[in-house]
Amino acid sequence: MTLGIRYAARSDVGMLREGNEDSAYAGAHLLAVADGMGGHVGGEIASAAAIAELRKLDKELPANELLAALEHTVKAANENLHHIVESDPSLQGMGTTLTAMLWAGNQVALVHIGDSRAYLLREGSLFQITHDHTLVQSLVDEGRISPDEAASHPQRSLLLRALDGRGEVDPDLSLREAKIGDRYLLCSDGLSSVVTADTIFQVLTDVDDPEQAVRQLIDLANRGGGPDNITCVVADVVDLGQQPPPPGPGHAVGAAATARPPELPGDPGATQPAPPAGGPGAPPTPRRAGRRSCATRCRSRRWRSRRCRRRSPRRCRWGSRCRAGRRTCSARRRPRPGGAAAARAAGRG
Repeated sequence: MTLGIRYAARSDVGMLREGNEDSAYAGAHLLAVADGMGGHVGGEIASAAAIAELRKLDKELPANELLAALEHTVKAANENLHHIVESDPSLQGMGTTLTAMLWAGNQVALVHIGDSRAYLLREGSLFQITHDHTLVQSLVDEGRISPDEAASHPQRSLLLRALDGRGEVDPDLSLREAKIGDRYLLCSDGLSSVVTADTIFQVLTDVDDPEQAVRQLIDLANRGGGPDNITCVVADVVDLGQQPPPPGPGHAVGAAATARPPELPGDPGATQPAPPAGGPGAPPTPRRAGRRSCATRCRSRRWRSRRCRRRSPRRCRWGSRCRAGRRTCSARRRPRPGGAAAARAAGRG
């Protein structure tokens, strides 16, 4: 009997966020979820960089090396975040949660840091197998507040531990034994903070197909308001000898599927310097320094008025969602001297 997993992974931006800072990966040997923080760009980079490092483990490893491999890779991911911030100080304060499972037969190693979660559905019961590294969870552990009070606590999102490159990383590591019929769920807090454990249990019990289960969980979170990005990975433990061939290579979703972590100086895989401007193969001339993209302007506090939020967002010509309700963000640019606006003013004069 050969144990393996059937899995599905999806990520959704939610109803209120403008970008997706979550990342996830699902493969034959590795499942992982990361929830980025530190602003739209910083969160994307942090979670994508963590998943990019973790996905290297999606290969066959001896069971007795699982924990050591996870611990080493998480430390490498943390070090990588440190170098990214060093190379771009504007990303200071970015970080990510990380919950990942590494498989070898019936042995599974679990690493966890932050407030993303892992659940196990076994023999009709649902268990949360990770412990939130948050302020409110520490207050619950000390008996100072109840779990119901924690759900509405104003500081419920304050993390005590995260992967941020600012010091030694201290994740929870454990080794578990998987059984045929087990179902695992890894998710960001965009799901667990909106959809109750009872509802999660109901979906995981009633929906057999992992892909359909993931879709339904995300749909429920969006119906509950979708205040955050929502990412889910569902995996069933099966006997591969009695199942169809496993799916193709693992795949990433969310920011990890689209964002490209910055290239670090001295990285052997870094892109070679561009040829001189105007030479063959030279890249297009970048926009003038100091002119922010309209995506940045739209996210700035200046345009977040009540009137802006009521108007339906439209796509501007930079491909970003403009909340200002204008046709394009370029409509807000100051006219250049001697430009078309000046010509029109002269005509009116």
